[in-house]
Amino acid sequence: MTMPPDRDEYELLCAIVSHGSGSKVLKIARQYGVSGGTICLGRGTVKSRVLEFLGLNNVEKEIIFMIAESATAHGAIEGLHKELAFDKPHHGIAFLMPVINFLGARGCEYRDIQGSRGVEDTMYNAIFVVVDRGSAEAVLDAATKAGSRGATIINARGSGIHETHMLFAMAIEPEKEIVMILSEDGLTEPIVSAIREALQIDEPGRGILFTLGVKQAYGLY
Repeated sequence: MTMPPDRDEYELLCAIVSHGSGSKVLKIARQYGVSGGTICLGRGTVKSRVLEFLGLNNVEKEIIFMIAESATAHGAIEGLHKELAFDKPHHGIAFLMPVINFLGARGCEYRDIQGSRGVEDTMYNAIFVVVDRGSAEAVLDAATKAGSRGATIINARGSGIHETHMLFAMAIEPEKEIVMILSEDGLTEPIVSAIREALQIDEPGRGILFTLGVKQAYGLY
């Protein structure tokens, strides 16, 4: 367990739970002072021979994003860990990431924190890869070969000069997939390099990849 910082800073609390449990996560978080959050639908990948044999290795998930003051976020993640038993396999994952600035969070004033709020001595990192729909499996294959043990895939849609296509003179925004991988610090660079090479991320329109430091995490094995 890490101690909350003394400064009045903010954190992004992310929880990944089974489908249908997102509302329960928000209810618990509100009890610890979190004003609200956003629930996204996705699917999780589990590296298990038994689950693969049964066809259950892709499981529907709900991803909850919440922003709160650091002290509140730390209290909420501890509460979620206690009440949802993240220390048990397949009960869910929760982690914190620093927020540099934000706007629109109810009950919070706009903050523009000068300088980078990097995470020192982090044990884990969150790797985000945004690709066209249908390419997530290629991301997973590359990440798994580099040591990743699983990921969460979130459906989305993109808009940009390289992504927009035309159909009957109408601009179509293609569907996207966001692959979120939590990795140990020592495995992050090999995983990123493998994805970069396999997906040719450096080429225009091939996707976006970025990593964020994780300050505190529960439910990782």
